[in-house]
Amino acid sequence: MNEKRPLTKLLTGNEAVARGAYEAGLLFASAYPGTPSTEILETMSGYAGELYCEWAPNEKVALEAAMGASLAGVRSMAAMKHVGVNVAADPLFTFAYTGVGGGCVIVSADDPGMHSSQNEQDNRNYAAAARVLMLEPSDSQEALDFAKLAFELSERFDTPAMLRMTTRICHSKSLVSFGERVLPPVPAYRRDAAKYVATPANARVMRAKLSLRLEAMAEYSNSCAANRAEYNGGEIGVVSAGAAYQHAREAFGESASYLKIGLSFPLPTELIRAFASRVKKLYVVEELDPYMETRIREAGIECVGKALLPEAGELDADIIGKAVFGRGAEGPKSDLKAPQRPPTLCAGCPHRGFFHVLGKRKGVVITGDIGCYTLASAPPLSAMDSCFCMGGSISTGHGAAMAFGMAGMKEKVVAVIGDSTFFHSGITSLMDVAYNGGRSVSVILDNRITGMTGHQENPGTGYTLMGGKAVMADIPAICKAIGIKGENIYLVNPLELDAVGAALDDALSKDEPTVIVTRWPCVLKKPSPEDRDEFGPAPGRCEIDQDACRKCGQCVKTGCPAICSGGSVTIDAGACTGCAVCLQACPFGAIKEVRP
Repeated sequence: MNEKRPLTKLLTGNEAVARGAYEAGLLFASAYPGTPSTEILETMSGYAGELYCEWAPNEKVALEAAMGASLAGVRSMAAMKHVGVNVAADPLFTFAYTGVGGGCVIVSADDPGMHSSQNEQDNRNYAAAARVLMLEPSDSQEALDFAKLAFELSERFDTPAMLRMTTRICHSKSLVSFGERVLPPVPAYRRDAAKYVATPANARVMRAKLSLRLEAMAEYSNSCAANRAEYNGGEIGVVSAGAAYQHAREAFGESASYLKIGLSFPLPTELIRAFASRVKKLYVVEELDPYMETRIREAGIECVGKALLPEAGELDADIIGKAVFGRGAEGPKSDLKAPQRPPTLCAGCPHRGFFHVLGKRKGVVITGDIGCYTLASAPPLSAMDSCFCMGGSISTGHGAAMAFGMAGMKEKVVAVIGDSTFFHSGITSLMDVAYNGGRSVSVILDNRITGMTGHQENPGTGYTLMGGKAVMADIPAICKAIGIKGENIYLVNPLELDAVGAALDDALSKDEPTVIVTRWPCVLKKPSPEDRDEFGPAPGRCEIDQDACRKCGQCVKTGCPAICSGGSVTIDAGACTGCAVCLQACPFGAIKEVRP
């Protein structure tokens, strides 16, 4: 009789988290897309019919929805990138007080090295500050296993659990063995105001219970299988977690013993003390902050960490080897270097035409936001002065515009924001502008999809994560509803440069809140039936008449990657999408549109 072998697949960490949540009996998941966490919910949508998953307008809403599902007694998850936890922090800290119904897991995908982020904050500090459990997987198998364990521990200790991923774990692949999906029973709903209504009187009792939970969690951390020692002798000991553990293993090899930390809050202090007593020298290898090192030192345990290793950026075996041993990791080396290719807006991107026009306006300060369009800050467009956080452009622009007015300065302010980012946290910012009679121009770049993170649906697209038809949010109507006058709302095609210029000039001439909505699909988006009806067939392409070209460089200044300049200026026919921005920019009529 053949023994049934477990199904094994090669998965990214994100795919493995989704699988682990599925096997754990997850019934509800919500997220806002953000690299490196996006694929978790995208993978979950493949289990539609067995669980429910959704894109939320922002991370706070995602966590609150997951909290509601937990309150209803089912297992739930909210997933987000590290800066998304900032948005979700308000409910997170109170959720730690109330505890859970069904197990609830919050995925924080940190980004050491800032591959796609504006900072590289270390969200291990959030777990400690909020006093919630935190697990850190080191590969895809652990991502699956720890996701399942996180739900079990959440219910065992009546607390939300944080699963801390990093870019390297999220996107790297390793072999994963699958298990079966097990649905825990859902208890009948029972009203419990003393547990879930966080009034001051109730919260004081909750706070005392939280301290008791912390004691129980700390005791568990010192004995759980997620924290394990690997002894290879007594000379060198290494305490590490997450992706840093893999790099440490490569750098130190079999010459060191390892204490691999999987459950890092509460930190297993007594386990670390016992491990340290068996080695002559203890290293702490961790990415970003000295989170573990600080706590180990506070416990009176001698160790070496950030005195050698950097606090910023990703670690790798070479960095660790050079810091500790004065040499890089062993293995094949290559002198080949990839050519420098700075990121740029795609050929045919609808944002390019708008920024080409906006960047020519003098005396205009441009406050930017998080999205593909942030690339407009780079030459040759050079059309952005600031970018801080999701939804911050409109608020920042409002403050700057009011300050310029108070100081008697003539600068005008244009704030730019994408459609998904507007739904995320720009609506309240625009409400602030309208309510306080601001002077800025707010531009909402509606490319009909959440572009930067890979084309996720949002409230404006008409579809849900699971593919269902949805109500399509009307951006001009929203703007009018929160107080922007109808005559101050402009709807333009961003690829029509004259129309963009006319809307900008009219909006900038007014001393009251104005909004320009640019509406054209992302060039990479698969057209929906609604897109085809509204925007028609795809255009052809453009080419340059070399006899008419004067090599003035105006087309090059649009920054389109399909335009090649050298001895002559040409357009790559394979890259050109026919947006015709270069055609409109050419003062000599040397560019023609070629229809298929």
